[in-house]
Amino acid sequence: MPLTLTITGTRSTGHRELTWYGDLFARFLGVFASDESHFYVGGAKGIDSLALLWLAGNSKSKITVVAPGTVVQQPTEAWQAIDRCRERIAEIVELGAEELRTPAYHARNRWMVDHSEMVVGFPREGAEGASGTWQTINYGAQQGKPRLIVPV
Repeated sequence: MPLTLTITGTRSTGHRELTWYGDLFARFLGVFASDESHFYVGGAKGIDSLALLWLAGNSKSKITVVAPGTVVQQPTEAWQAIDRCRERIAEIVELGAEELRTPAYHARNRWMVDHSEMVVGFPREGAEGASGTWQTINYGAQQGKPRLIVPV
């Protein structure tokens, strides 16, 4: 049975080696990465880009990238990852926000959760905060969707 998942996570990933993230994704995303699974990934830097690169290179799952505005508006790291994985991306959704501020990112996060059955969150280690990652995880909880929280 196909499973649809939203991936959300911190943009601050420089405190770990890239190989650490690869091992982390293999362990916590690999279990869900079947031919029938569908992942929704935000088009931002950090966890979004790293997860996109890992999924594109290590799974046959369907991948949809969701940008709050357009892909071109995203940071260089993010659109380079999208460009590099273009052949593996099934769909790019550009929600068309004119200003990339907190409300646009929250709308993008809600859109992804609304289209998913589960949320996989990679928040920065520490107490739960008001970050976009926690907002997405908590929105999933409000919707009664299962959540897997893996602090980084």
